[in-house]
Amino acid sequence: MVTTEQAAAAASDGTGAGIPRIALVGVHGFGVHHLANLDRLEKAGALELVAVADPNPPEPGRLAVSVEVFHNLDELLGAGINPDVVIIATPIQTHAALALAALTAGADVYLEKPTAASLEQFEELRQAAGAAGRAVQVGFQSLGSLALPVLAQAIENGTLGTIRGYSATGLWLRDKAYYQRSRWAGKRTINGVDVVDGVTTNPLAHAVATALHIAGIHSADAIATVETDLYRAHDIEGDDTSAVRITPKEGPAVVSALTVCAPEQLEPFVTVHGTAGTAVFHYTTDVLEITTDAGITRETHPRADLLENLLAHRASGTPLLSSLENSGAFMRVLEAVRTAPDPSPIPSEHVEWVGAGAAAHPVVAGIGAWIQRATAAQATFSEIGAPWAWPAEATDTMVVSGIEVAREISGCSVVRTLSPRPYLHPVTTLAGVIVTDAMPLDHVWHLGAGVALQDVNGVNFWGGRTYRRESAGYVWRPDHGRIVRISSRDTGATRAEELLWTGPDGSEILREIRTWSWQALDGAAWELSVSFSLTPAGSAPVSLGSPGSNGREAGGYGGFFWRLPPVENAVIRTVSAAGEDAVHGSRAPWLAWSGEFAGGPATLVFTAPPEADDPWFVRSAGYPGVGSALAWDTAVVLQPGESLTRTVAVTIADGIATDEQITQWTGAK
Repeated sequence: MVTTEQAAAAASDGTGAGIPRIALVGVHGFGVHHLANLDRLEKAGALELVAVADPNPPEPGRLAVSVEVFHNLDELLGAGINPDVVIIATPIQTHAALALAALTAGADVYLEKPTAASLEQFEELRQAAGAAGRAVQVGFQSLGSLALPVLAQAIENGTLGTIRGYSATGLWLRDKAYYQRSRWAGKRTINGVDVVDGVTTNPLAHAVATALHIAGIHSADAIATVETDLYRAHDIEGDDTSAVRITPKEGPAVVSALTVCAPEQLEPFVTVHGTAGTAVFHYTTDVLEITTDAGITRETHPRADLLENLLAHRASGTPLLSSLENSGAFMRVLEAVRTAPDPSPIPSEHVEWVGAGAAAHPVVAGIGAWIQRATAAQATFSEIGAPWAWPAEATDTMVVSGIEVAREISGCSVVRTLSPRPYLHPVTTLAGVIVTDAMPLDHVWHLGAGVALQDVNGVNFWGGRTYRRESAGYVWRPDHGRIVRISSRDTGATRAEELLWTGPDGSEILREIRTWSWQALDGAAWELSVSFSLTPAGSAPVSLGSPGSNGREAGGYGGFFWRLPPVENAVIRTVSAAGEDAVHGSRAPWLAWSGEFAGGPATLVFTAPPEADDPWFVRSAGYPGVGSALAWDTAVVLQPGESLTRTVAVTIADGIATDEQITQWTGAK
C-alpha cells in the first residue's frame, strides 16, 4: 500500500524530479470524489492539480486560482497544459475517446469504470497504451482493498477447501431521479453510440469486477462463456435486475445476481463458496468474513487509494491494483450485456412502486430471495423459475389438450456440483398450477422431476454433498457426474430418449433408455409416465447405491424423484398409511399428495413401479419431495449387459382429489 508520504516523494517522470501534474476531466458526479481526493493529496505534497475540464465548470471558489478551467479535454491539451496524469470521470460513452486523447498526449490515465463501452474500444485502448508506453488505472476502487490478498491467501492455503464457485450479490435501490439525472442514464445507446448503462455494467459493476478478480479471471481470453439474463422494472433501456453467469476456461463459474429494485439498500458482497467454508467480502466497507468449522472471523481491512497506487507505479514501478490489462475480463462481461437482447420488462404485477414523483422507486416482489437462490445455485433467474423471468430454455415440451404442461430442460448449463442432468420443470396442472421446483434454496441440486442417484460406482449423479459410510455424514467431494441426452424421438404423446451417464473424468458408466408419455385423463387431470432402463456402459459391473446403502438410516433416496414447490396443508397418504412418518419408507401401490400450492389446490398421485417393490421416499416437514427408492438400504449391482428398469406414473390433478378419484386414476391398485 502506497502511503501519502511515498506518493509525495514520487516524481512525475519517475525519477524524483518533480511533483506529478494532474488534470481532472469531469468535476461533477463521481468527479466530486476525485476533487476531494486531489485536495487531500495536494495538501500532502503528493501532486499538483493544474487543470480541470467540464462543460459545466465547478462553482466559483471551489478550485485554487492556479487551476485552469476548460470546457473539454481537447481545449485543455491544446492549451499546452501537458499533465502527467489525466483523471477521467465522465459518461461511459466518452471514456474511450478521452483516454485515447490523453494517451496520445503522453499522459498516464486514471479512467473511471467501466473502461469503455465495448470490447472493441477496450482493445483499441489497450493497444494505444502499449504503443505509448503509458499506464492506465481503471477506477474499480474495491480492488485496492487489503482484504483481497488476505482472501487470496485463504483460498491458496486451502482454508476454504476446494472452491466450488464465486458469486456477487447486490441489492440496491435507485429511484426515478437517478435515471433522470442525465441524458445517458439507463441508456443502452444514444444516437447509435454505445452507452451500456445497466446495473451489471455501472451501479454494481464493482460487484462483478471484484468477483472476477477474486476468482483470478483477469483477461477476456480466460473466459469461455458469459450468459446474461437481463430485466428492468424502471422505464429505461438498460438492465436494472440481472443475473450473469461467467464460466472461465479453467476453474469454477462466477455468478452475479444484482438489482437496483430492492426494498432497501444493502451492502453488496462477493461470496467464495468452498467445500470447507465460505468467505464473504463486503467490498464497499472492506469487511472480510470467513466461516469454517473452526468458527467465524470478521475483520475490517484498510484500502489503498488507486490514484496513490498509480503515482507509485509511475515513481517506482509498483504494480497497478486495477490495471487496464486486468479489466479485460470485466469488458468481456460488458460486451455480453451490450450484445444481448434488450432487457425484458418485469410485468407490473411483480413490481410495487414506493414513494412519489422523482423519489419513487420500484421493488421487485421477493427479489432478495430470488437473488439469494440464484447465487446459491449459480444459476440465472430463468433457470430458478422467477415468475417474472423468461422460462428456462427447453429442449422439448409436453402438451395435453392443447396446454403446455411440462418443459424438459437439458441441464447442460447446471454447474458441476449440482450434477448436471435432464429434468422436467415446470410441470403444471391443466389449470396452470406449478407442481415442481428446481434449484430451491434448501437443496439447490434438486431439479424438478427426473432420475438421479447419489452413488453409481462412487460417482454422485444427485448433486450436492455425498454421504459416505466412512465419514458418517455428508461431505463435499469432487465426484459429481453428468447425464447427457444423446438422442431423442418424439411421437407427440411419447418421447424415447437415450442418455449417457459419465463420471467426473468423462468416463462412460451407464447408458439409459428413458421413455416419457403423457395423456389427458379427464377435464381436471392428466397423467405423466416415465420408464427408464439402466445398463452398464462398459465391461465391468456397476453398483447403484444411495445414502441408505452407505449407512444413512431411512435415507435411501435415488432413482425417480419429484421435487415439489412449497405446499400448505399437505396431506400425504397411501392405501394403508397417512402422514410423512408413516408413508416414508413404506411400500404401497400408490402415494397421493394433496395441498395448497401457490397457484391453487392440486393433487399428485404417484403409482409404484410394477418391476419392483421399492419403498417410497417422502419428505414434507423439511422440504416437499417424493421418490421411488431403488436402492433403499442395499446397493443394486448390475453385471455387464444387465439392465434395471423402473416405471412410475404420476397423475397431476387440479383440486383436492377424493378417494374415489384416486381409485379411478390408479385402477384400484
